[in-house]
Parts: sequence; structure tokens; C-alpha cells
Amino acid sequence: MTIASDQIEQAAHADERDILEIAREQVLEQGVGLDAEQTLKVLQLPDERLEELLQLAHDVRMQWCGPEVEVEGIISLKTGGCPEDCHFCSQSGLFTSPVRSAWIDIPSLVESAKQTAKSGATEFCIVAAVRGPDKRLLSQVAAGIEAIRAEVDIEIACSLGMLTQEQVDQLAAMGVHRYNHNLETARSHFPNVVTTHSWEERWDTLRMVRDAGMEVCCGGILGMGETLEQRAEFAADLASLEPDEVPLNFLNPRPGTPFGDLEVLEPTEALKSVGAFRLALPRTILRYAGGREITLGDLGAKQGIMGGINAVIVGNYLTTLGRPVESDLDMLEDLSMPIKALNDTL
Repeated sequence: MTIASDQIEQAAHADERDILEIAREQVLEQGVGLDAEQTLKVLQLPDERLEELLQLAHDVRMQWCGPEVEVEGIISLKTGGCPEDCHFCSQSGLFTSPVRSAWIDIPSLVESAKQTAKSGATEFCIVAAVRGPDKRLLSQVAAGIEAIRAEVDIEIACSLGMLTQEQVDQLAAMGVHRYNHNLETARSHFPNVVTTHSWEERWDTLRMVRDAGMEVCCGGILGMGETLEQRAEFAADLASLEPDEVPLNFLNPRPGTPFGDLEVLEPTEALKSVGAFRLALPRTILRYAGGREITLGDLGAKQGIMGGINAVIVGNYLTTLGRPVESDLDMLEDLSMPIKALNDTL
């Protein structure tokens, strides 16, 4: 046998290895995330191997992230009336969605931050439904951050859409700890989800945020009609960005939006995605976000926490109801998952 044919045979033999066996060696032992092709193989695993997958994902999370769970609360500073056409979002002013445009005042913002901190959360995210912030919004954010800091000991994050370099610099100067801007889905699927701006515009904002020294929070929504191949592509996109945090949302179809009639993901498919994303992103904060309530329920949520998730958003989301804060805190206590202390996030 020639050297070339021997190498081909070895490569073919390697391809025949079980993907979880490969992941155990590559991810658990070496801390190297799965690539798109490998992640696809995980997503294609039969349902009867779900428990095995989640156990491996949990082991990876414990090995490379530890047992602590980061808790975060979010609030919408400016709700509704967004000019963009993100097909999943009831805050778009282009759809017949039941969300009216509204602003929250500074005292209410501070009170929300106080209540979030009381839950044990270390992060409070100020969100606005906009393409990008104008001067009025940035002034409101600056005033809100100053007021919160005067009364609450909590890290402050923002999610204000696409940014210019000047705006990035302003937020960094305000002391914003982390900036959230989701890529939402795979690059190849993005035009089916949003048409009023590009995936590349979102990517540019994230690059500027990282270069300015803020932490990058970037995830998306699963169940928006993407294929398994595109879901694996999305995991690889995120891995190449190297975000500090990835919020995983599951589509909660909203009336009046183009995605209002899509089916909710099957629980096994959602949990398989949780495990796959953990294996693709072994060192990243992987956060439960919107849609887990209707997709997974209480039991499924616990399975995800024991299958790679190491952060949660508590309370309500921007336009949908979440679980009661106490329910999530009780769940973490039942699972013996300690909440990350504030000084561990500094």
C-alpha cells in the first residue's frame, strides 16, 4: 500500500468514528469546538442518543466554564415602532403586530434594575427597538446608566441595534460592560429573515464592539425555517466571532409577523441544538433566552441546564412573557447550580 492510499484509508476510518466519540476527545479533552460539518452530525443524531449528547455537553460546560450560572434581566427602554422588517419580531412598525411604540422613564428603568439585582442577577441589559440609536436615545441611555449606577450594584449591558464607530466609542466611555447584537441566523439564511439590512452590517457592529473592549453578546433564534445544515453553519459563524456570550432563543411565533404561522420547534430538536451549540462553543457563556417556555417547558428547561446551558435571562422578555423569576432561581437551586457572583464578572 502506498503512503497516499494509506492516508486515504486512515481518513476514511476517521470519518467512520462516532461523532460523540470525536467530540469527547476534541472538545471535552482539548477544548476545541466542533466545526460546521461536525456540528451537523450532532444535529443529525437520532433522538435516542439525546441523553448521551446532553451528558457530554454538560461535561464540556463543567470542564471549560465551571458550575456557575450567570443570571441576567432585560428591559426595553424604547419598545415598538422599529423600521426594520425582522420577520420574527412584533416590534417592527411594518407588521400588523400588537406592540405599540413606547418609552420607559428613568425612574422606572432604575426600579427595574433594582428588582433585577434582587433576583441575584449580575447583568442588566437596556434594549431598544431601533435600527440604530439616535442622539436622543443615546442621551437617554447615558442618563439611565448614570442613574442606575448611583443606586444599583450591577453590570450594565446594552442592545441598541447597529452602531457607528462614534456610537461604539460613546457606549464604551459610558462603561457599558457588554453589547448585544444578534446575528439571528446563518449568513445563508439571513435574507429569508431580514431584508432591510444585511448580515454583514450586523457583523461590522460586532467587530467594532470587540475592538472597543466591550464584551460581545451575540446569538440568535432557532426554528425560523432554517435547515439543519444552516443551523450548523450558524454555530460555526458564532464560533468564528468568538463572542463572550451566546443567547439561544427559540422562535415564539408572534401574531401579525411573517413568521407568525411557523411551527414551534420540537423539544428534542431544541435540546439537540443546545447540546450541539455547546460542543461548537465549549468556552462560551451559553444563555437560555426567549421561547424556551413554549418550546421546552419546565422539564425541558432543566434538561438544557444539565446539557450545556450556563446562563439564563430571568423574568419577562421584550414582548413575550417568561417564567417567574422565582421559578428559575428554584430550578437552579434544585439542580445545585450556583449563581455567579457579581465580582466574578468583573
